[in-house]
Amino acid sequence: MITTIDHGRVRELRLARPPVNALNPALMTALREAFSRASREEAGGIVLSGAPGRFSGGLDVPELLRIGRAEMRDTWELFFALMKDIAASDIPIAAAMTGHSPAGGTVLAIFADYRVLADGPFLVGLNEVQVGLPVPEVLYRALVRVVGARQAERLAVAGLLLGPAEALHVGLVDEVAPPDDVIPRAVAWTTALLARPAIAMAATRRLARRPLQDAFDTVTPALLDSIVDSWFGTETQAVMQALASKLGKRA
Repeated sequence: MITTIDHGRVRELRLARPPVNALNPALMTALREAFSRASREEAGGIVLSGAPGRFSGGLDVPELLRIGRAEMRDTWELFFALMKDIAASDIPIAAAMTGHSPAGGTVLAIFADYRVLADGPFLVGLNEVQVGLPVPEVLYRALVRVVGARQAERLAVAGLLLGPAEALHVGLVDEVAPPDDVIPRAVAWTTALLARPAIAMAATRRLARRPLQDAFDTVTPALLDSIVDSWFGTETQAVMQALASKLGKRA
């Protein structure tokens, strides 16, 4: 489910779970292991990428609709653990957003250090509200850190999805590049960062990212229970079932 490609000191982890790189427990576990392996093998930085036209479609809704409350709680706990791995990574991580990146796809990116989005008819954003889920505080704090308080409110409350030009304008991504250049630009950014004096760069990076890591203090058992309650609520289930049906017709 993950293809590993080394670009000098930069390791690319390319999501390879067709058709949309949706996040299920198996892929999230594989990603955690890949991040840990990159650190152990002393990669200087990581680029997280996807397939042409599709970075990640977010959580695998059709699969998750088939599991019970206990498994759903475990899935959300795993999801937050993966995001914390990205936030607390001791090496820089750039997101090469090779296409559509709704919901969990955007979440992966906002916990990374840098974001490059493919130019084209692609959408990014935290559209959780559109599918009947409140945005958890830890994700909202990460969004505020990236785009600022006013834009975070506008985007999250309405669950907006943005095209590349607006995503760049509001700061949700750092670069927009032609599709074939997305991964090379992410690799170039990471390589350039690694050319800085290592001790000074790493210390300053830790300082800059501390609020992002502190946001995970809000991930409590009560939060997990609340998310599971929301997931199995009547409104959310109706929206999710409709979404799963729509995705099934596209497959």
